Amino acid sequence: MRSTRRAGHGRAPTTRCYTVRVMSDDAPKSAFELAMQRLRQKDKDTDVDARPLTDAQKAAIAEARQVHKAKTAEREILHQAALRRAATREEVELLNENLRRDLERLASDRDRKITEIRGEASP
Repeated sequence: MRSTRRAGHGRAPTTRCYTVRVMSDDAPKSAFELAMQRLRQKDKDTDVDARPLTDAQKAAIAEARQVHKAKTAEREILHQAALRRAATREEVELLNENLRRDLERLASDRDRKITEIRGEASP
């Protein structure tokens, strides 16, 4: 009869036990999918109504974004022209600060308009 012990180890071989976790039918989710799931849950917890946008709202939002894009481009062109005329470093810094402030204001206006449009009652 053979010994069940392996040579040199002095102990009996052990049976390996594996734990199998049962996963749901869903495939593994990406970080984006997990983030969206958390946001949907947060919206549900705070009773945020997920109304679909009407065609008029979509058009108004697209127009607000287009106006923002045009104003931003115009402001950057004017900024480049002013930079060419600037004589000192202080003038350049002032122009850059003014551009940053203007772009923030334009983005804020755009976001406010979009929020107002989304808040309009859907039929």
